[in-house]
Amino acid sequence: MTTPTADGSDIRIPGNGASSEPIPRDSVWALPAVTDRSSYLEYLPGIYHDNDFLARFLLIFESILGPMERMVGGIHHYLDPDLAPPETLRWLASWLGIVLDPRWPEDRQRDLVRGATDLYRWRGTRRGLSTVLRLATGATPDITEPTLAELTADPSRAFRFGVRLTMARGQQVDRALVESIIDLEKPAWAACDLEITTASR
Repeated sequence: MTTPTADGSDIRIPGNGASSEPIPRDSVWALPAVTDRSSYLEYLPGIYHDNDFLARFLLIFESILGPMERMVGGIHHYLDPDLAPPETLRWLASWLGIVLDPRWPEDRQRDLVRGATDLYRWRGTRRGLSTVLRLATGATPDITEPTLAELTADPSRAFRFGVRLTMARGQQVDRALVESIIDLEKPAWAACDLEITTASR
């Protein structure tokens, strides 16, 4: 049995005698370590630290467990909206109750996830709804509430408000997605009249 050394050559490790041929460096079984001593020795009692065979033998386990240790050690990067891989953003957003459209630019998706904690403070308010819609669509919504005179004339409008989105020419928006965002952000007892228009120029 062999393992690669720091200079790139293969060394032979005494084993069961099954094979005396060196393992090619491009073999799937070749150890990727660049040293002939395993760092796992530091977890063993001092009496084993000078054991050359054990130092090389532990390289087998280090080459298998090392990638998993690095993945676990870097798990916090997957929870950072600035560092998370693009394909994990929707998964991360689902933890925060945020609706992401995969058609949105990546920076817009990251902005939504990054601002989630602040948006929770304003959920159910005019400010919160306006901020989420602006981040989601790129357009600042016009949110209108009934005036006192309108409520006097029609009391049924007490719990209704209007949202008008004016999109730039050539910019598309998914109405169903906007409606789902409004449903998540508005007070449960309120109803919304949504209007989506296109800017004249």
